[in-house]
Amino acid sequence: MQPTHAELARTIAAGHLPATAHIACHPGPLPVRHVTDARGRVLLLSPAGGSVAEALRPAPDTGDTALVLDIPDVPPVAGAPALGRVWVSGWATPLTGEEARRAALDYADTDAAADLLDVGTTQVIHRMDVAEVRHERHGVLIDVDLDEYAEATPDPLHVMEFDLIADLAGHHAAEMAAYVRRRLGPAARSGDEPRVVRLDRYGFVVRMGARLARLAFPRPVADRHDLAHLLHPVLCHRCVRHDRVA
Repeated sequence: MQPTHAELARTIAAGHLPATAHIACHPGPLPVRHVTDARGRVLLLSPAGGSVAEALRPAPDTGDTALVLDIPDVPPVAGAPALGRVWVSGWATPLTGEEARRAALDYADTDAAADLLDVGTTQVIHRMDVAEVRHERHGVLIDVDLDEYAEATPDPLHVMEFDLIADLAGHHAAEMAAYVRRRLGPAARSGDEPRVVRLDRYGFVVRMGARLARLAFPRPVADRHDLAHLLHPVLCHRCVRHDRVA
């Protein structure tokens, strides 16, 4: 099993990757700080009076501003394949009062930035209602269904993916290589040492020289602790064999 386009879009757009905004009537893209809330709506945090807030200032007769958010994935390690690129289109509205307070709490669920305390004074928060989501990968552009996008959840391992891969490489490289060879059979028993280059809730991707292979977990994992529980028999394979011999 692999992540769906909706899940990949939610993962890439979650708020842990750099994004730029193409804002209507503004020349050129602007780097923005953003997260997505539980429904996938984009929340934008910016200094009041700054370039982003000024570009997002709505026309008097509309109340909102059209924009496209561009978020490319950044692979966690060298040799890892990218998850692609996501474009989220919609209309941003500046929030005030209770709406701004609730949006700041939603923002803090992903990024507990200190300047969220200044929303309403030196910081402004915009909510972007999503009209279109597109996911590009390997040169193929997919229109993501908005209901599927709203119902999907970001991958729970994505924000810690680098640390998890580094831990496997630093402490469990031999066990993982042996496991990959057992799973893939003769194709992985010669040549370059397998190494994990990507991890998600459904499995992991290993690189063997110029080749990539995906190995699925028996079930999706919920978090880091669940991953550790699932991988325990793999990482302790030698211990299990020793116990059986003993």
